[in-house]
Amino acid sequence: MDTAHAPEGAPDPTPDARISDLLALAVERAAPVVRALPDDRLGDPTPCADYDVRALANHLFHVVVQFQELAAKRNSDFSVTPDHLAGSGDAWRERFLDEAGKLVAAWGEPGADEGTTGAMDMPARTVGCMVLLDLTVHAWDLARATGQEYRPGERGGAGDPVVARLTEAVAGMAPTARKMGVFGEAVPLRDEDGATAFERLLAMTGRDPYWGRDR
Repeated sequence: MDTAHAPEGAPDPTPDARISDLLALAVERAAPVVRALPDDRLGDPTPCADYDVRALANHLFHVVVQFQELAAKRNSDFSVTPDHLAGSGDAWRERFLDEAGKLVAAWGEPGADEGTTGAMDMPARTVGCMVLLDLTVHAWDLARATGQEYRPGERGGAGDPVVARLTEAVAGMAPTARKMGVFGEAVPLRDEDGATAFERLLAMTGRDPYWGRDR
């Protein structure tokens, strides 16, 4: 894979696809959102209460870089989040997508999603799902904060391999993640029967799927 650009036109992965295939699809969906982030809205709030648009873009950029290290069975460093947006004009968007392409390639290396990785010796498959989750929900966060559409697949994510894998993963990690403050409490859905698969996933992570609709 050419890691110089975010993958475009990635084929739909099968349900048992490797994490790299799912990441390729997640990057493809995030790319138009990142490219269209307006400079004059970098200070706007996002569905993540602790982050404005700029801070969340920096956080996601740092995640994309550090999870390349985890794919290679090296430790990550989240002690400081660099300001990747500073002094680069529009260039940071393409640099982000370059790094996202490298992330996909890193998790596509033989053995990347096997064994354990990181200082906590977590299962690599779980770690891969963590970065897949960040790429997916933070792309939605950024889209919602800046008036963009985020498309999680047809039929609101029903049958989508990314949404399916993340729903399974979040259900398993949610109790611990809530104790650690990574997830908020699940958000009640306004229309339990009519909610899409993606809206249900967002609610499981403590996000309000309707954030910004009434603003």
